[in-house]
Amino acid sequence: MTREGALLVMLGVAVALVGLMVWGWLRRTKRDSALTAPFGEAPSGSRLLSTFSGLYVATTVHGDALERLAIRGLGFRAAATFVVFDTGLALDLAGEERIFIPRERIIAANQATVTIDRVVERDGLTRFVWLLADDTTVDSYFRPQDTSSRALAAALESLISPTQISAKTATGDEA
Repeated sequence: MTREGALLVMLGVAVALVGLMVWGWLRRTKRDSALTAPFGEAPSGSRLLSTFSGLYVATTVHGDALERLAIRGLGFRAAATFVVFDTGLALDLAGEERIFIPRERIIAANQATVTIDRVVERDGLTRFVWLLADDTTVDSYFRPQDTSSRALAAALESLISPTQISAKTATGDEA
């Protein structure tokens, strides 16, 4: 085979692989099209508790850290600011509208080491479990920049009411 022939074969394989990746992502976005992020602002009168900067990593199917969801606004990794209010959590992701998750929809917060396309030191990620508008349970992962993942998890845990903790324990969901 000539050098030009080998180059054409390699180029054809590369184009086919990129095509398969695009096809896979389009199928994923179609599958997840019914899932929506809660865009909006914190209710007026909300009290700011803390702010964290870092990296938004992914939102996945609850309990499956390797199954990324293609939800508009949460589909891609981005620089982010996490704003904790007494009424919930606001996510300011670079290039996206603000997402506000009311405290009633936050189920659990803890630390993690691995999720889709990201492995860090032990407990280097903050994972929080929450409900989308249609009551689908999802896990979102963050990598805090200027603080520990434990500090962000603790700030999120402060939003979880004792009623939510009791319900989680009763159902055996140890997020």
